[in-house]
Amino acid sequence: MVEPELPELEIIRRDLERDTAGRKVKSVEVKGLKSTPLHKTKKSLTSLIEGAKFVETTRVGMTLVTKLNNEHTLLMRPGNESVISRCPSRTEVAPNTQVIITFTQGGDLRFVDKDGSGEVAVVETEEAHLFIERGRGLDLLSEPVPWNVFGRFVLNSDQPLKLFLTDPDNFVGIGDLYSDEILFDAGLMYDRPCSKLSTQELRRLNRSITTILHDAIKYRGTTLENRPFVDIEGNPGGYAEHVAVYGKDGELSPRSRTPILKAKFKGHVVYYCSTQV
Repeated sequence: MVEPELPELEIIRRDLERDTAGRKVKSVEVKGLKSTPLHKTKKSLTSLIEGAKFVETTRVGMTLVTKLNNEHTLLMRPGNESVISRCPSRTEVAPNTQVIITFTQGGDLRFVDKDGSGEVAVVETEEAHLFIERGRGLDLLSEPVPWNVFGRFVLNSDQPLKLFLTDPDNFVGIGDLYSDEILFDAGLMYDRPCSKLSTQELRRLNRSITTILHDAIKYRGTTLENRPFVDIEGNPGGYAEHVAVYGKDGELSPRSRTPILKAKFKGHVVYYCSTQV
């Protein structure tokens, strides 16, 4: 299993905002405290949500932030094996379901977390920022940056491109899958130092990041065997049909019609095409 990436989390956020805003919470059940480390008891979480209404769901970094109408905020941070689902209350409870929020109308919101790497918390809204891991990375979906700012940002680094893209201090939520797709689309090799890119290459990289992230959202995320993403209604993503190189070693590159290559690079497995330079 792999950590969630930005397009999938943004899909969940948009769906939650559309589907839960204005709904009132009837009851909350906490199955276990594995995914609620900020809360010593189950009641310390449930008492802060029951009877409240969901106001809006936003995203800060890789944390989903749902403001309630009782001066508290619900924080959800999916982990490696987390699923956030919306379903009728009569639906059978899946194994490893940690929190069930039942609305007065509209069924349940459930947080499933198999390995305990995810997190759910309810905190005072005024103090919510203290509990959110914002990080320093650029969030290119919520805060687009001007071309000249992006160019300077990249050129000021000596990191290889693969490490630069996947470093959370540089970008929010770009992992192994989307970094490989971005570099293929931009025609750039994973080990190229950022500081050595030409102006034309920087423009291609900038365009490719925007294109790949937005296309992944357009097609509702990527679902692969080792990456079983589903949206809040349990539907798999459709971007797998558009993936060019990730996980496709030995298959023919859509650009060169030569086999896609696979390599290990500084703790990462990378997929690429011989046309990348």
